[in-house]
Amino acid sequence: MNSLDKFDCAILAALQADATLSISGLSEKVGLSSTPCWKRVKRLEEEGYIESRVSIVNRDKVGLPVTVFVSVRTSEHDEKWLARFASAVQALPEVLEFHRMSGDVDYLLKVVTTDIAGYDRFYKKLIKAARLTGVSSAFSMEQIKCTTALPLELISHGIPA
Repeated sequence: MNSLDKFDCAILAALQADATLSISGLSEKVGLSSTPCWKRVKRLEEEGYIESRVSIVNRDKVGLPVTVFVSVRTSEHDEKWLARFASAVQALPEVLEFHRMSGDVDYLLKVVTTDIAGYDRFYKKLIKAARLTGVSSAFSMEQIKCTTALPLELISHGIPA
């Protein structure tokens, strides 16, 4: 059970939409005065609910229009292998997300790159990083939805249902 109330969730939702909000703008948006709002933001940061505040860069504008979902299979599953593989993958700047999966695929990577040749360079680095039994790539044809905002309306805010 989380310890968030409706004001905490309102603050988080507002900051997810616009992390540049001033305390006065945020307090007006959530219906609190500035000091209690500031204290809540500080508490949410200290407790780890707010991990960081970032700007979202348009990948097309900066020349990284290609998104590839890379499925990785391996016969290796021991902790040492995973630590080495994870370290190698984390060092690849093209990788935005890296997940250990259930099912037929062991790992799923979300990769951005400049073009097909850029992906090929990434692929060659990936297969040098560890012994893999299979790598399959699916190129995104169109991004239909992309958000970093969590659906905070799905949690109960400490209020009984």
